Amino acid sequence: MIAQSPDEVTQLLLAWNSGDEAALDKLIPLVYEELRQVAKRYMRREREDHTLQTAALVNEVYLRLIDAKNVRWQDRAHFFAISAQLMRRVLVEFARRRGQIKRGGEARQISIEEALAVGRDQNADVVALDDALTELAKLNPRQSRVVELRFFGGLTEEEIAEALKISPRTARNDWRLARAWLYRELNKEQ
Repeated sequence: MIAQSPDEVTQLLLAWNSGDEAALDKLIPLVYEELRQVAKRYMRREREDHTLQTAALVNEVYLRLIDAKNVRWQDRAHFFAISAQLMRRVLVEFARRRGQIKRGGEARQISIEEALAVGRDQNADVVALDDALTELAKLNPRQSRVVELRFFGGLTEEEIAEALKISPRTARNDWRLARAWLYRELNKEQ
């Protein structure tokens, strides 16, 4: 992995904001490996027969990032927060295309422990989690973002706090409350 400083990534993002296409060429090698690691952690929790590969997920996120013309990049944490959101969208779109609808089809019921097992080798029904997160976002958008960044982006509490401009303690509390809400919500459907 290429050693990087958050400041270097932030400087390149700001240069890219200003229209410097060369900055993007310098940025990608700095963030690619970390994006790949995040995707790899998430893909380990997917079904064994999942046909989307880690590299394809990262490449799809990369293509969407390049097309994100209206994003005003703030810093490294903001970049990885947006990347996590894009990974969520790609995985949910993929799951929906594969016919894994919330009720019926090939959808599986899962426990919240499976759905929220960040960093463990567990399977999760990304569609059910996405639907629950969409509902949570209506009630508490920040808690929904915390789960998205933690589950889909693999960010730590400190990185989440930085990305959302909140304290690590607030990020930890939001994570705890959101998990409890999601546990109740996902178990309601069983």
